[in-house]
Amino acid sequence: MKDSNFLKENNARHMWHPMAHPADSLANPPKIVVGGDGVSIRDIDGKEVLDAVGGLWNVNLGFSCEPIKQAIAAQLDALPYYSTFRGTSNDQVIELSWMLREFFEPDGLTRAFFTSGGSDSVETALRLARQYHKVRGESGRTKYLSLKKGYHGTHFGGASVNGNANFRTQYEPLLPGCFHIPAPYTYRNPFNETDPEKLAQLCATALEDEIAFQGAGTIAAFIMEPVLGAGGVIPPHASFMPMVREICDRNGILLIADEVITAFGRTGDWSGSRHWGVKPDMMSTAKAITNGYFPFGAVMLNDKIADVFEQDTSGRGAIGHGYTYSGHPVGAAAAIACLKETQRLDVAANAGERGAELFAGLNGLAEKHDLIGDVRGGHGLMCALELVSDRAAKTPIDKATIGKIYEATYEAGVMVRVSGPNIIMSPPLILTAQDVQKIVDALDAGFSAA
Repeated sequence: MKDSNFLKENNARHMWHPMAHPADSLANPPKIVVGGDGVSIRDIDGKEVLDAVGGLWNVNLGFSCEPIKQAIAAQLDALPYYSTFRGTSNDQVIELSWMLREFFEPDGLTRAFFTSGGSDSVETALRLARQYHKVRGESGRTKYLSLKKGYHGTHFGGASVNGNANFRTQYEPLLPGCFHIPAPYTYRNPFNETDPEKLAQLCATALEDEIAFQGAGTIAAFIMEPVLGAGGVIPPHASFMPMVREICDRNGILLIADEVITAFGRTGDWSGSRHWGVKPDMMSTAKAITNGYFPFGAVMLNDKIADVFEQDTSGRGAIGHGYTYSGHPVGAAAAIACLKETQRLDVAANAGERGAELFAGLNGLAEKHDLIGDVRGGHGLMCALELVSDRAAKTPIDKATIGKIYEATYEAGVMVRVSGPNIIMSPPLILTAQDVQKIVDALDAGFSAA
């Protein structure tokens, strides 16, 4: 292992970081994290901070989950890899598929297609949606609808249904046939509507209008996050996702729930769809499925879709899609151990309780600090602060000031994530009440230093 001076000197010099400008990474070297324990991480200088980012929305059980580590090690000894392409399988992935069917039964999802991560899961869901309609004889259903501000990964399909220009503009032209409707984002929306229920209705009406304009018979699927995550933690009104489900059903459109972030307890329920009382046709998952310890994901499908594929006799139901690491035995073993521990600890319940405390604490900070324009959360352990330089005008904060807040918060003992004008928090779901207070206190110190 190279010493700390070597690592600091070469930080960002020979690698490009995701979601960053290479020049910025050179000018402002990223923090080098070398250790993790419980809900905390340790940097190369020995500073330990509470990780309010949860890795990247994925380390739900913290950094010391021994059952997952042991499962990975044992599986590496037994079978480190084999393909699940046609004709071969492995014992771990078979057991995992049975467990996931049981776990997602309340969501009406009974089949799993395994992937290497979240973007892969989204891409898989989009592809299977088109194929589903083709197998049924509706080959004209090729378009996708999604929400502005929504985030669906970085593959070309996911980037095409993404609703944020940061992930689109430099890579256009993207996939044709992708159309977006306004998100139920009360702080900023084209309707100038601040009432969440009224805004949800306006967005649902916009969806119906877009379907009528495009023609229902041309649309394969609508994809949405139950709570928008990377777009700035935007929870819709409780009426919104059920309205979307009804509109999709009425128009023969599949509903894909992108739950790469929200599945496995983050919202205070075991899935974001369940949080709103909705059963999607497909659900993309990843992140917390292995607690971030192994790149892995799964697309869950309902019986309506399964029946069309499994009863096909034309040959069109053959799936010409998959990944080298689909159903990886080590990832499957990690997921089995993770799912067992996730349920044993009942982290969904803790996420609901601690999330309410964090949301209340952040609202308290907003009363004290004028730089906080909007506080979003209240649905489990996913919260965001949108920062402004002028509350009345809602002028987004400048990069230097939010950077200063981030650094001061880190010095006060908490890692948060900066995304545009937002400070985003998605801490591990094993958080304690004391941990919540530490996050609030550190942010208070961060804002006081700005």
